[in-house]
Amino acid sequence: MLREHVHPEPVLTNPVLTNPTVASARTGERVEVPVTARPGTVAAPAKPTPPALPDEPLPRRRLVFGIVAMALFMASVDQTVVATALAAIQKDLGASIEWSGWTITIYSLGQVLVLPLAGKFADMFGRKRVFLTAAAVFTIASLCCGLVHNIALLVVLRAIQSIGGGSFLPSASGIVADHFGRNRDRALGMFTSIFPIGGIVGPILGGVFVTYWSWRGIFLVNVPIGAALIILGLIFLPESVRTKGKSIDLYGLLLMGVLILGTMLGVTHLGNSNGSVLSLGFIVPEVIAVVALVLFLRHASRGKAPFIPMNLLRGRGFGVMNLINFLQGAAAIGFGALVPLYAESRYGVPTLQAGTLLTARAIGMICVAGLATFALRRTGYRPPMTIGFSLLIVGMLGTAIGAPQGVTPFAWLSIASGICGVGMGLALPAANNAILQLAPDQVAGISGMRGMFRQGGSIIAVSIATAIIARSSEHGLTLGHVFIGFACLMVIVLPLIYKVPEHRGGW
Repeated sequence: MLREHVHPEPVLTNPVLTNPTVASARTGERVEVPVTARPGTVAAPAKPTPPALPDEPLPRRRLVFGIVAMALFMASVDQTVVATALAAIQKDLGASIEWSGWTITIYSLGQVLVLPLAGKFADMFGRKRVFLTAAAVFTIASLCCGLVHNIALLVVLRAIQSIGGGSFLPSASGIVADHFGRNRDRALGMFTSIFPIGGIVGPILGGVFVTYWSWRGIFLVNVPIGAALIILGLIFLPESVRTKGKSIDLYGLLLMGVLILGTMLGVTHLGNSNGSVLSLGFIVPEVIAVVALVLFLRHASRGKAPFIPMNLLRGRGFGVMNLINFLQGAAAIGFGALVPLYAESRYGVPTLQAGTLLTARAIGMICVAGLATFALRRTGYRPPMTIGFSLLIVGMLGTAIGAPQGVTPFAWLSIASGICGVGMGLALPAANNAILQLAPDQVAGISGMRGMFRQGGSIIAVSIATAIIARSSEHGLTLGHVFIGFACLMVIVLPLIYKVPEHRGGW
């Protein structure tokens, strides 16, 4: 009830001035606007206004999702397409298998280093700016990769390409989280369906290019996609709010790079004919890697502003999820990178058919990933991860043991790959969202760290696997044994799932 005014003149009010909030054009949030009444007037008391709605989804969110999804799709295609063309690259450039494998592992190494850094850059300089810079770097590097004639230069260019590819996920995650509000968990979970779509297209493109043209086409196909992505991003992606960031932790980044690179060099040396664990070529880089690991952990716990703070490495829920992501990357990503080579070397499957095995896995993922994403608020994290990773183990073992009597190898490998895909489709939405509810304001950084551990695991797995098969006369059979080892890693993951903090509903 309004109090009676004692002034003898009539009370004048301005209905426009009594509205204390407006919608922010940038974020869609309702913000306070100071109001000053005109002289001689008294503003009527403001009516109660509803609370701010920071979780309200923003307009054009589906268009924005489509643009960032295109970038993730391009990066996904590039990873699977190289796995298909690995044998062709080795033959055309006259490279050994372990150094050809670096075209995969160096890409993963670059992503390991840039993923957590890109999350911080996205917060400091704006997500749109980082996203578009990543697209430009990725596109130009892809063009150069398609024109190279030397395996060493190809490896270097793949490292540059990985800077762009690794910057996509953190910036895209932040953009989507900003636009989808209370539905951010489902939107981010749908990223799980984008990667397998690239997994379908990538192997087919790789097989077609290698069979009918050249492996160079696997990189050149990125150029028109990247150009379209940059144009659409410039037009439709909104500017994001920047935060005052601290200085970049170049020292911690250097230590992480030395740790992984030293490990890779030592393992790769074992693949040489004169390689040995007692040789300096193995001992020196591995000792350097161990020293870098000790210094990195010390820096993470004591440094002023480490790019990976210790609380995100081993804090509640974070430590166990980081370990799960590392083992999952080693087993699942490493397995996928080597399946085409396994089919070609063990069973003589043609390149085009070998690539479609990854397509079978991707189809399995797509069939269940969307449903798993929308069911996540009811199921929580643990049940889908347990069932999904168990199916992944079954698929890996099926691939390794070979086809039973009366079944063609290609049909058997397709079935096993499909089972792996279903398992990953069930598990990955939960694994991608797990622990994000513990720090919803750090989505970009946590997404980058998750990718860092997964890619780090794949680097170690592929490096060890290629070194082992380089010393073997039966590459296909040896890879089968490696796949059994990957399955054992996933067995280790199963009990760790129940250490992850459970959560149901939105966050």
